[in-house]
Amino acid sequence: MTPLSSDQVLFDWRKSLGALLLIVGCVGSSHAATYNIEPTHTNARFAIDHFKTSTNTGGFYNITGQLQYDPKAKTGNVSLVIPINSLNTGNKEFDITLKSSDFFDMEQFPLAYFESTKWHFATDQASPKVARVDGKLTLHGETHPITLTATKFNCYFSPILRKSVCGGDFTTVIDRTKWGLSKYSLLGITKYLTLNIQVEAAKQ
Repeated sequence: MTPLSSDQVLFDWRKSLGALLLIVGCVGSSHAATYNIEPTHTNARFAIDHFKTSTNTGGFYNITGQLQYDPKAKTGNVSLVIPINSLNTGNKEFDITLKSSDFFDMEQFPLAYFESTKWHFATDQASPKVARVDGKLTLHGETHPITLTATKFNCYFSPILRKSVCGGDFTTVIDRTKWGLSKYSLLGITKYLTLNIQVEAAKQ
């Protein structure tokens, strides 16, 4: 038998390692499930102080995207596409103002995005519990990191959809000026706003 050269040995070793990593990757992700975001049960709502008197509120709807969740491995991922045109404050004139170039500038930036980068799970629970989600929010042409605190998150079998559904509520406070939304921040409308994101997704 002709002995293998060092190059052949190295090639075979790399080939075997690659195959092993592929197998491990497949096994590690076997419990992960992919869910499609349900637009009718997903929204991003905001609340901002109005000259220290009342709180202006509004929300974005018809959100699409995907959720991946593996409670055993304690991993997750969520991506959201948020149409600015869906903004609704209950006041049509105010909606037009917020969609204008003074604020969200819908014509130039019709979509906002959220993409998670890491999910954190509570360590003092017998069963996995989502504690918070780190991610990047793209809004008004700017992308910055945010951390969403999970107030609740759960999965269940929907008798209506006849499939598994996962969803929850998340909240954070952001500085709107980081995304170039600075209008009236020096005249009494605070630059900080509370952002509440409600997500629900059905298993593919």
